[in-house]
Amino acid sequence: MHRRDILTLVVCAPLAARAQVVDLPDAINKAGRQRMLSQRMAKAWLALVHQTETRLAQSTLDRSMALFDRQLVELKAFSPTPEIRTTYASLEAAWSEYKSTLVGSAPSRAAVSALLKADARVLALAHQGTLQYEAAMGRPVGKLVNVAGRQRMLSQRMAKFGYALALQQEVPTAKSEIDKARSEFLAAMELLRRAPEATPGILDELALADGQWLFFDLALQRVRSGQTDRARTLADLYVTSENLLSVMDRITGQYAALSA
Repeated sequence: MHRRDILTLVVCAPLAARAQVVDLPDAINKAGRQRMLSQRMAKAWLALVHQTETRLAQSTLDRSMALFDRQLVELKAFSPTPEIRTTYASLEAAWSEYKSTLVGSAPSRAAVSALLKADARVLALAHQGTLQYEAAMGRPVGKLVNVAGRQRMLSQRMAKFGYALALQQEVPTAKSEIDKARSEFLAAMELLRRAPEATPGILDELALADGQWLFFDLALQRVRSGQTDRARTLADLYVTSENLLSVMDRITGQYAALSA
């Protein structure tokens, strides 16, 4: 197979999402997906600054914003406690500010710092909501749904900071956050593999995720080293991050289904 064919095996697969929150495992999955979307939108926006995979990046940004809007409504409506309702009211306000940054003007170097600050606020509140839903469920499998779902976010966060690094923006922070997210991702993969609840199907998907990780990590390390073939490296980073995300999204759904 040609290199590009290998890299695009998974990228066109849509993220699985039900029309409404049906139970607490589904709520944890969707709450965690909001974390991921905060980073995926920033990644797509930064890719547009680079003019990398522009059609795919614009489509990703548009679809991710629509999905974030829809899931925010669903999670607010499902909220089983006053604390969770408060979190999602705060998230709604932070999301409004972030959305204005994403679409208020064309992506540019000048707006990178503002974008990173806005996505950080949304990520923090989305993470808070995910932890609250996990606590409301109160079962070990809820933690596994959370951990698997967080892997989606980490894949997008590493790619986001890779693009920021390539722009020479927030360089010390970008390098530190990539290293931190990389360590957390690898540790969480080991936890998911060793979980007693992991079914043969989940283990098969985790093995596929390991393969996608190798492609993604190679692209990420090439960005960090300042690879000379910049356009190809940045394109590979985009596609491989989407591939890894797609597999981890399926794994998260499988863990959520264990409680059904």
